[in-house]
Amino acid sequence: MSGFRPIFRRELLSLWVSPLAWVVLTVFLMLQGWSYFLVVRHLASSPDIAVDAGPVQAYFGQSIFLIISLLLLCPALTMRLFAEEKRSGTLEALLTAPVTPTGVVLGKYGAVLVTYIAMWAPTVLYVVILRGTGSIDWGVVASSYLGVIAIGAGYLAIGVLMSTLTRSQLVAFLLTTVIQFGLFIFGIGEYVFDPGPLLDACSHVSVFAQMEELSKGVVDLRRLVFDATLIGTPLFVAVRVVESWRWG
Repeated sequence: MSGFRPIFRRELLSLWVSPLAWVVLTVFLMLQGWSYFLVVRHLASSPDIAVDAGPVQAYFGQSIFLIISLLLLCPALTMRLFAEEKRSGTLEALLTAPVTPTGVVLGKYGAVLVTYIAMWAPTVLYVVILRGTGSIDWGVVASSYLGVIAIGAGYLAIGVLMSTLTRSQLVAFLLTTVIQFGLFIFGIGEYVFDPGPLLDACSHVSVFAQMEELSKGVVDLRRLVFDATLIGTPLFVAVRVVESWRWG
């Protein structure tokens, strides 16, 4: 995996010195702040609140804004990774450097994953603010963020692969969004189909179902295995694509 560290540092620096990460971060935090505000206001005005329907559970397990954020944030972070290298003509220099395809792909992926986690980090303040109004189950908070990171990591891996397939950032963004949206729609099938294998498959890949479980502190290892598969498979294919460039 030669070249991981320099590629990781290079990509992380290029993300944060460009306006892209800061614009995405600003829009993302505005959307999440507004979403959390709406959740808290709604629960504050509700006369009867179930024990498992607090602000944390509602924000992570029931907010459509969280899903929309995942569908838009991940493609925005990954669209330029390889597409920009192709467009700007720096890909040839990268391929002739003493780095392996695995190091290149994982270095770029590691940079966007760290950036993704860093963008979610300020939202912990929402929970900290609520601490003064009641008790917080930090186990539930941890499992909720585990879901956000696991699902996002899978979407980022898809974005890395799509970026290797085109030289256009817009096309990479659209391809990633379409695949993510396809998985999202397939997951909605859990509310449509009758009990059976198809319903079980839809429920297994459902983002809503996973986040709803994790927002209640329920960690299903089968879902984490699916997330790991969603991370590993696109990255494996991306490495093969980058490897083919050297021999093509």
